[in-house]
Amino acid sequence: MMPCPEMKKEPNLIITPAEFPVPLIILPETGSTNNYLTQLCDEQPSAVQELTTVIAERQTAGKGQRGNSWESEDCRNITFSFVLYPIFIEARHQFILSQIVSLSIKEELDEWTDGISIKWPNDIYWNEKKICGILIENDLSGHHIGRSISGIGVNINQDVFRSNAPNPVSLKQITGKTHDRYLILANIMKRVKEYYDSLRAGTSDSNATTLIAERYARSLFRREGYHRYADANGEFLARLLRVEPDGRFILEDRTGKERGYLFKEVQYIL
Repeated sequence: MMPCPEMKKEPNLIITPAEFPVPLIILPETGSTNNYLTQLCDEQPSAVQELTTVIAERQTAGKGQRGNSWESEDCRNITFSFVLYPIFIEARHQFILSQIVSLSIKEELDEWTDGISIKWPNDIYWNEKKICGILIENDLSGHHIGRSISGIGVNINQDVFRSNAPNPVSLKQITGKTHDRYLILANIMKRVKEYYDSLRAGTSDSNATTLIAERYARSLFRREGYHRYADANGEFLARLLRVEPDGRFILEDRTGKERGYLFKEVQYIL
């Protein structure tokens, strides 16, 4: 759909919604799309429309969860960020944003391969390998969310991963085919917009919220059977019971005891 801009020679390209489902800024290179978009919103708050998306053909300092870096070969994957202004969502309901972002990516990748799931809270996996990482940064305005920037890296056409990341995989490695990155990005953003519009049309107690929660629950990684986890007290076996509306991860161990965790309080043993 679109060629990779020649590195360091092309100006930043801005595409309007008439050509793309959301406002799109294409950068030949940046350190972090999240940092770029955050700075743009801070410096030109009235000029940055909701759902404005920034994609970088080369990202030199991509951020992941837990302070990890994100490996992405130039012009092979999609590394992008987009902004929302969800002032209608209370801070205590912010996990719904994580759900709609992860579902949008998961459901688009479902169109290309089987075996896609959401590893709580919002990594995207193909079987036991990671195909996408998501970092969401929310700024509060009183008791509501004033601004939300989601940074996403989806492995699309990379052939070889050279970092020490334990389990990366790309869509090309799965399917054996090269894929149109901008088509996949456009479809992801269409899905994000549809989910977001459904939330905005209702309330936190609406049918849309329930539908999103149900789809998220059906999409979870290792949602059946007992699996290995680790918390501050060590490893244990448990099965997934549910994810609460606030994002709490509820497990049941072999003794029948329920264990509830917030993000970073428990890890999957892969």
